Amino acid sequence: VVTEAYEQLYAEGWLEGRHGSGTYVTDGVAADPEPRTWPVERAVPGRPDGPGVIDLRPGMAWIGALDTPAWRRAWRLAAGMPPPQRPDLLGLPGLRVALADYIRRSRGVACPVDGLMVTRGATSGLDLLAATVVRPGDRVGVEEPGYPRARAVLAARGAEVVPCPVDEHGLVVDGLPDGLRLVYTTPSHQFPLGGVLPVARRQALLAWARRTGALVAEDDYDGEFRYDVAPLPALYGLDPDTVVYLGTTSKILTADMGVGWLVARPGLVAAVAARREELADRTSVVPQHALMLLLERGDVDRHVRRMRAEYARRRQVVVGALDGLRLRGDTAGLHVVVDVPGPVAERVVREAAGRGVLVETLERHHSGVPPVTGLVIGYGSARGLAELRDGCAVVRELAVTWPAGRP
Repeated sequence: VVTEAYEQLYAEGWLEGRHGSGTYVTDGVAADPEPRTWPVERAVPGRPDGPGVIDLRPGMAWIGALDTPAWRRAWRLAAGMPPPQRPDLLGLPGLRVALADYIRRSRGVACPVDGLMVTRGATSGLDLLAATVVRPGDRVGVEEPGYPRARAVLAARGAEVVPCPVDEHGLVVDGLPDGLRLVYTTPSHQFPLGGVLPVARRQALLAWARRTGALVAEDDYDGEFRYDVAPLPALYGLDPDTVVYLGTTSKILTADMGVGWLVARPGLVAAVAARREELADRTSVVPQHALMLLLERGDVDRHVRRMRAEYARRRQVVVGALDGLRLRGDTAGLHVVVDVPGPVAERVVREAAGRGVLVETLERHHSGVPPVTGLVIGYGSARGLAELRDGCAVVRELAVTWPAGRP
């Protein structure tokens, strides 16, 4: 128990070891205690699912495990419930209570129910937030490399998107400029490089946000899945007044469910709800009922535990099949990054596609010329361990065939 506790504290960045000296509490940056008030890509091709195609692109969860009696029962009961006379802009009250309890258990986020809104997903939540607090011409920061849809959503709301550098630990807080209205980040598992933002940087980010009056949008897209230690606490828990927490069922269940959540201080949630009414945005009520039933009966928790074990097995297969190649971000989530030079990555994608294996280059996740190159390999949607092993074997064969200097 003591060893596991120390491992967890090391992973979260609370402790550091000094060679020949001992173990010490990490020096952190205290957040500014004075709160500030906040005034109120390119196309993605379809994912073929035909026989013989191995899809190793990131962003998809394994849905084969959803065909269970509990899943079917929840949808059957949800379909039989009468729709409300007037949809609640914040979501079904029962679902909000169940979600608040689930988020507290799984992510260490305590939030009042009036600080939680049910959305159509994390991207939907970011769009509603931007529609509420971002004015045309405002500067907003997005991690570079980062999630292309976040850039697209913010740009569509008229914002000037500012690339913010990341390294192997996540967002580089010292590189954040002043004058940002909002910064979008994935601190628990940086997408796509896979870094985990250390405690000192988390505190520095919150201090920067308070000093500049900016808002931090935390996308916790796959925070439930870690394979070295327990899932890390969400950034939101350190400063609920400055951080807006975005979550989704797309990784724990399926993207087609179309349900997510936005957690923020109640006043900001009320402002987002008012803007949502103007936009006539709604979350379908049947999926809300189904998710509520799955949460209340413990089916979501059981499914996440099963999938954590399943994805851990898949991760082992990927790491073994890509032996000899340098990997990033393999301790969490549903994807890894393979470090290879840019020209090699592009050739691997082309040649692998010709052999029925679909992968992505890291370039797609940059807004400009990528300083970091490589391949992004997802292992959530492969139909089995054998298919996953075969697909990674093709990638490895192609990657080691073309050394960096080969024309």
